[in-house]
Amino acid sequence: MIWKQLIAILLVAFTGLSGIAQEHELKPLGLNLENYDYPFDVNYFELESHNGTYQMAYMDVRPAHDNGQTIVLLHGKNFNGAYWEETAQRLVAEEGFRVIIPDQIGFGKSTKPDSYPYTFQQLAMNTKALLDTLEIERASILGHSMGGMLASRFALMFPELTSRLILVNPIGLEDWKLKVPYQPVEWWYEFELKKDYEAIRQYQLKSYYDNKWRSEYDQWVNLLAGWTLSIDYPKIAWNAALTYDMIFTQPVCYEFENIQVPTLLIIGQRDRTALGKPLVDEKTRETMGLYPELGRLTHQKIPNSQLVELDDVGHLPHIEAFGRFIDPLIKFLKED
Repeated sequence: MIWKQLIAILLVAFTGLSGIAQEHELKPLGLNLENYDYPFDVNYFELESHNGTYQMAYMDVRPAHDNGQTIVLLHGKNFNGAYWEETAQRLVAEEGFRVIIPDQIGFGKSTKPDSYPYTFQQLAMNTKALLDTLEIERASILGHSMGGMLASRFALMFPELTSRLILVNPIGLEDWKLKVPYQPVEWWYEFELKKDYEAIRQYQLKSYYDNKWRSEYDQWVNLLAGWTLSIDYPKIAWNAALTYDMIFTQPVCYEFENIQVPTLLIIGQRDRTALGKPLVDEKTRETMGLYPELGRLTHQKIPNSQLVELDDVGHLPHIEAFGRFIDPLIKFLKED
């Protein structure tokens, strides 16, 4: 893989900066987003895992008037903890929650390992280790997109720690292995290396927002595109490839019936996100990522669950339709 990384570094250094960066006014972002500001103070938890030591970044946002409850916000694959800013501000300032927002290993400001045995079980254990260090014995666990798969696994592994589970347009409501041919990690690595601003924007436009774009979405494209301009992008791409493999090979949808905690599903109905769509024919592609159907099916599987369907909303309800997202969330968190 070394020669591939060298080629990628040369491409980034000698071609990327002169083209896309000027056109879209992007700046190269550091390996751990050293030159990207988060909305709240960032702390670092030293994590011992698989004979290695890693830095797990997190934000611990505390209210002036504490209601005694904590909620953990878990990010998606193409994001980091920063996109929870508005959600955290509302939960902390107006509702009195303590909010914990981690960047998982391999994401955001956390360590990007040369290699890491990514599993949702391990990420759940890492998250629990953080909460143990913070002396948090019980919390609501909210996950968006890939974070929904992690939140589900966390609730299955640690029901005694999970007071409530909230899944916001989680991926993994279907098993893509049944339709998409398996690709090795190296394939996903090459797939990541080919990304640029326009490819990232087009993916988000079609999958996340159903071809309905607003200027405030640009910052999330710019973040990922800025990474592609970094000399460290090969390492970022390799971690992304490893997490693609984790998502594809470790579905949680067969275990929803075992979730024991009260659960809220918030599902934007325009969402069509599904892993591996480019690898299947058009007819098969049309059967994937059908969130209206998947949300209702998952609601039926999870005992003691509620379903909130948001019409004309895509993959990121907390970004696209914050008011419609936050109201049912707060109502659920306040239920006896």
